[in-house]
Amino acid sequence: MDPGISDGQGEVFACEAASLKRERIESMGEAVRVLHVLGNTNLGGAESRIMDLYRHTDRNRVQFDFLVHSGEEGFFEKEIRELGGRIFRVPRFRIYNYFSYRKALKEFFQKHHEFALVQGHMTSTAAIYLPIAKKAGVKKTAAHARSAGVDKGLKGTMTRFLRRNLADKADYLFTCSELAGISVYGEKAVREGKTIFIPNAIDCAGFTFDPEKRKKLREELGLTDALIIGHVGRFHYAKNHEYLLRVFAELCRMSAGAGGSTAETGADQKYHLILLGEGPLMEDTRKLAEELGVADRVHFLGNHKNIADYYQAMDYFVYPSRYEGMPGTIVEAQASGLPCLMSDTICREVIATELVETMSIEKEPKVWAEVLQRRIDALVSKQENREKYAAKMAAAGFDVQAQAERMMRFYESGRWENE
Repeated sequence: MDPGISDGQGEVFACEAASLKRERIESMGEAVRVLHVLGNTNLGGAESRIMDLYRHTDRNRVQFDFLVHSGEEGFFEKEIRELGGRIFRVPRFRIYNYFSYRKALKEFFQKHHEFALVQGHMTSTAAIYLPIAKKAGVKKTAAHARSAGVDKGLKGTMTRFLRRNLADKADYLFTCSELAGISVYGEKAVREGKTIFIPNAIDCAGFTFDPEKRKKLREELGLTDALIIGHVGRFHYAKNHEYLLRVFAELCRMSAGAGGSTAETGADQKYHLILLGEGPLMEDTRKLAEELGVADRVHFLGNHKNIADYYQAMDYFVYPSRYEGMPGTIVEAQASGLPCLMSDTICREVIATELVETMSIEKEPKVWAEVLQRRIDALVSKQENREKYAAKMAAAGFDVQAQAERMMRFYESGRWENE
């Protein structure tokens, strides 16, 4: 959980725009300003998709600002400022600070009347802040469902309670998948056609397979001849890293029993697992790798801006999530031409190519490992056709440039297509 700002820390919100030069602000005076509400600006799925959209938005037409529920400097904050965006802060919602949370939001929106639209990606409290924004004079509000599940325990129960009437609290109900829409707004809202599907789009061209990048990064990792299984995601309950490690440990055991030989090299070939991301369960995952005896083959690489390069280095992508909205990582992996094995709990809308196979996480990890071994053995060193998949994903509607134009029209007009 991201740290909030306690009630005793002075001002409950702080605009960081003071560091922007006056001429930059004035040069953007004609742009429509949109406020995106997030938990934080760290490297996560929703945050990455919003930043992709931001980079491809004509900022002479539309400019983004961000209202975050964190007192810490996030991964994307430097880039946001460079793009001309402003960052505002409110305290993170706790059960005990309900009234001070509402007060902070009221004060913020009473002070800021420049936003044409407020888009809430943090849906747990969107039913609180979107009506406050609307009452303060914001013309249009939108909630954006990006997850198809909630955390365990009391936090998840509270999230469900806070979302119970969200479908009636926003002008527009965006969702990245049907499962996310049902989870956040309820089945009735989805069934009645109140939700608008917006897929998680990426810069498809940026993920086009490049054999030179593959060679270079594998050399940097010291894994030139390895068979690399990859995963990209925050170390969080939803991502199910524990299951992934158990699958990998089974795969390594089977490989050792078979002599570890592959058709590609004809030599002893070890599997390696690279994990990109950070999060609260990262240390627990390290400990499990030690317990399973695979720590020397599991590489914790943290967060990287050049994430597309890491997909090039992988041979297979494995994603056994417990729940997802629409994982951008599966979109990115397909654009990179990377075969994927993902859990069948993930929405089908993300499957746009023949590269993706699904399995139940109710099955034993050994079953996943057996499937992976057969699939990887069948690869026969084939990387030559990977280049074509970026264009396939763009044609399937996952390209952020096309989505940016669509969203700019919405932000400027305040009306969705065909409305």
